[in-house]
Amino acid sequence: MISGALPLTALIASATVFAFWLDWKVPSLSKVGASLIALVLGALLSNVGLVPATSPVYDTIAGPVTMLAIVWLLLAVNVGDLKLAGPKMVGAFAIAVTGTAIGAFVGAYLFAGALGADTWKLAGTLTGTYSGGSLNFVAVGRGLELPSALFAGATAADALMTGVWLAATIMLPLWIGRFYPPVPDSATASAALAPDGATGRDETHPFFMKASVSALDLAKLVALAVILLASAEATAHGLSWLAEGGRVPRWIGEIPVILWLTTYALIVGHSKRFSRPVGSFQLGTLALHFFFVVIGIWSRVADIVAVGVEVFLYTAVVVGVHGLFVFGVGRLAKIDAGTLSVASQAAIGGPSSALAVAVSREWPGFILPGVIVGLMGYAVGTYLGFGVAYLVQGLGVGL
Repeated sequence: MISGALPLTALIASATVFAFWLDWKVPSLSKVGASLIALVLGALLSNVGLVPATSPVYDTIAGPVTMLAIVWLLLAVNVGDLKLAGPKMVGAFAIAVTGTAIGAFVGAYLFAGALGADTWKLAGTLTGTYSGGSLNFVAVGRGLELPSALFAGATAADALMTGVWLAATIMLPLWIGRFYPPVPDSATASAALAPDGATGRDETHPFFMKASVSALDLAKLVALAVILLASAEATAHGLSWLAEGGRVPRWIGEIPVILWLTTYALIVGHSKRFSRPVGSFQLGTLALHFFFVVIGIWSRVADIVAVGVEVFLYTAVVVGVHGLFVFGVGRLAKIDAGTLSVASQAAIGGPSSALAVAVSREWPGFILPGVIVGLMGYAVGTYLGFGVAYLVQGLGVGL
């Protein structure tokens, strides 16, 4: 078993590179995407016993490294980009996150007896992860102080359901597309993605596009991200101290670091000086895929068994209700199945798996819109996750 900090870090880094390489070079795997490949590689390493279940290396990646990834990816977000995604994609994504929230409420009532006082925490965590991807899972789960055993089991269940739903969103347009309006010509009008990693694909795939980045650009991004993280922690700790002294309302002192970090990153990213800094998407994507490998390592079958099948069933209910709501309301709204599939995957798996659906179904025109709404999911998913959690708690579900 590889347990040393340096060898373990080297293995995670190698798995990350291998995931990108497979996505780039192997046509069949490009339909799955680097994110899911990284997750599967991590799960294989863990479930065959090659790496330990816990390590300070994982905590560092899921903690500071993931926090920095959140900043870099949110710096790449601009609300003005929503017009590039188009009203249908934005509307479909809004339907998707609404379906997730409804599914979290349904599951909370169904499994409150089994989950007890932790029901509201899991409801919020699942809402977060299925409104923008696994990055929000850790952000909301840590912020709500989800118990470690439940966190581990839910991580494994989330990873499994994300993979299942990725396969579903790739196939559903083929199975049910005839009941929906046709996929717009604009989805297939862009330059086709070359499956062998040719230059055309390098120019259209966000993971493989060339970017001119200087050492100064990278230094600025690292410094800015660390400053924002330090500022968020200082704000949270300062307000907590003031709340203990009765100087501010208690609820203000209980606002977690991740909400302050998300807010600060969005504010700074929308300022003229720091709008869409060069290299932020690339740095954020790299750090995010280190995190995906760790999520895979944490996806141990034994952890699902340890916390009980109810946790897995809860994730299945959330995703199931989400899917029924998306494709049901989407049909009433006369949105094509392709747009619904990409938007749904942007919510469930994040921008990278939305990209995988677009690539798999050969819809290059959906790549940018899918990535844009997926990045927006990083922004809204955290807020929505905490909102649903406190609403479920306020309703007394499981308490």
